[in-house]
Amino acid sequence: MLTSLQVNPVQAASDEQPPSLFLDGHPLVFPVQTVIENGVSFVPMRPIFEAQGAKVVWDETAHTVHALKDNTFISYRIGDDYAVRNDEKLTVPVPGKIIGGSTMVPLRFISETLGNIVQWHDYSRSITISSAQTYETEVEYGVNLRTAPNSTEQSNVIRMLAKGERVHVIREIDANWLEVQSADRTIGFMSAKPKYSDYSSSALAMKQADEIIAFGSKYLGTDYEFGAATNQTQSFDCSSFVKHVFNSVLSLDLPRTSYDQAKEGKEVKLEDLRKGDLMFFTARGLPIGHVGIYAGDGKILHTYSDTLGVHFAEFEGQWRTRFVTARRLF
Repeated sequence: MLTSLQVNPVQAASDEQPPSLFLDGHPLVFPVQTVIENGVSFVPMRPIFEAQGAKVVWDETAHTVHALKDNTFISYRIGDDYAVRNDEKLTVPVPGKIIGGSTMVPLRFISETLGNIVQWHDYSRSITISSAQTYETEVEYGVNLRTAPNSTEQSNVIRMLAKGERVHVIREIDANWLEVQSADRTIGFMSAKPKYSDYSSSALAMKQADEIIAFGSKYLGTDYEFGAATNQTQSFDCSSFVKHVFNSVLSLDLPRTSYDQAKEGKEVKLEDLRKGDLMFFTARGLPIGHVGIYAGDGKILHTYSDTLGVHFAEFEGQWRTRFVTARRLF
């Protein structure tokens, strides 16, 4: 049986702001605000049907809405405790009503009757509606599906997504988290780090690149030490710095030396450099003996100098002359 969208009644009554709505990852804005009464979310009748692809006919005399989407026909009279989908009679747990002069209907009932999935998110007071029927992203390493985009105690683990499972990515929350729908029609959040799935997008790559540079910048001025130990952050050499940054931000476990790091990822041409790419250079008579992170705008974030430690440098002069190759890891 379809149920209405339930939230904490006390919270709903005390919060003045209506919840944010997302349909397939995109913000959903209605001319009339969502209203929560006794834990049920009511939304304007025509907009919620049309947003989900249904054609609507409103019978003013009978106060009845008729909606058609693909092969699904729905008929509902405002105030009734039942609706008809094709030839099936469905119980409406909380009937639609007139609120503030607008015809309002329970969001979850309408969306699920149209074949979609609805999920309330406590952490953000938001509602996700998903119409996904395909699962394009493959899990490559076991990862938790969570109730919120963080790994704190406030984010419960729904279950483990196993290697080989497929999910649909609804939206990118930030550089670290994706909202996804699993094949069992569960909506939750999983890590966006490249270790865990084959999902990628240019927008996510830029967010992650910004995280890489922001995290690496925390170490500006940190001492340079050739052969620095990798289990500390008091000093770095070029490759231990890169290894630490990429492991901390993206959970990518890179080899220890720049020569071996140059075998990771895929090669990119100099004219195609993107923030976050690794750049490799000759050094100490070696064909590859130095590595830095491309920071965008013609700058490199790296370390090699006892005087400067970790710092930004312009990609010009000796660095352009000694450049060998660039590799993209995400």
